[in-house]
Amino acid sequence: MRSGLVAVAGRTNVGKSTLVNALCGEKVAITSRVPNTTRRRIFGALTGIGYQLVLVDLPGFQRPIDSLTERMQETVDGSLADVDAVLLVVDARAHIGAGDRFVARRVSELGRPIVIAVNKIDRLKHGHVFSQMKAASELCDFHALHPVSAKTKEGVGELRDDLVSLLPEGPAYFPADQTTDLTTEERVAEVIREKALHLTREEVPHAISVEVEEVEERRVRALVFVETESQKGILVGKRGSMIREIGTRARPEVEALLGHSVFLELTVKVRPRWRRDPKMLERLGL
Repeated sequence: MRSGLVAVAGRTNVGKSTLVNALCGEKVAITSRVPNTTRRRIFGALTGIGYQLVLVDLPGFQRPIDSLTERMQETVDGSLADVDAVLLVVDARAHIGAGDRFVARRVSELGRPIVIAVNKIDRLKHGHVFSQMKAASELCDFHALHPVSAKTKEGVGELRDDLVSLLPEGPAYFPADQTTDLTTEERVAEVIREKALHLTREEVPHAISVEVEEVEERRVRALVFVETESQKGILVGKRGSMIREIGTRARPEVEALLGHSVFLELTVKVRPRWRRDPKMLERLGL
């Protein structure tokens, strides 16, 4: 069979995780409008007749500003060494410029085939898409260029087939029914964090992390960490309204992951400067 790893690279917020989910056919990575939503390397596996495509969803390329973002960039750099191809994602709705050129230069150094996806083409005029594709084509030498919408799935099938054609012969990395390397606890924690990201603004989303303490038959207990008391106040909300809403939005997805109904117990805790604390980052698997 054909099998291999394809790194999904690009600037922050170009829709890499949404595209990984679209290619895999199910949600393996959380998404939000907040930059740096993806903090760790996530494998998304798609198994078909005669192939297994493993997408390596990476944090966006960035200049590190603390221990967390330094580790995120180290994850990006370290994950690129063993891939068979690169999926370079750019945003059709944003200027294709210096940041994209930096990422393109970095992945070109690998000497692997590069497929460029111009994402978020839905609701754009054909002329605008064409000009963005022309700009993307000038970023680097590439194997193929695809206009896609991860949101509407437009062009995703053709992109998938192109990526599969680049895979070498080899054994499967994951069982056929497994779509990600994340544990159930990690997936639950990410779902909770995603809902918190959707409901908060400004600096609060960047300071949020989640740790699942316990998964029982009918109860899931999780800690939601922030860095300051004011952030905790926002996340808890008036009379607990915000944290209840986070739980309400997260529960259906958590129950789908576990296969049964649960009571979702969320506790907000303050851990000052946790993003700069190596021990805390290790604890959170970051």
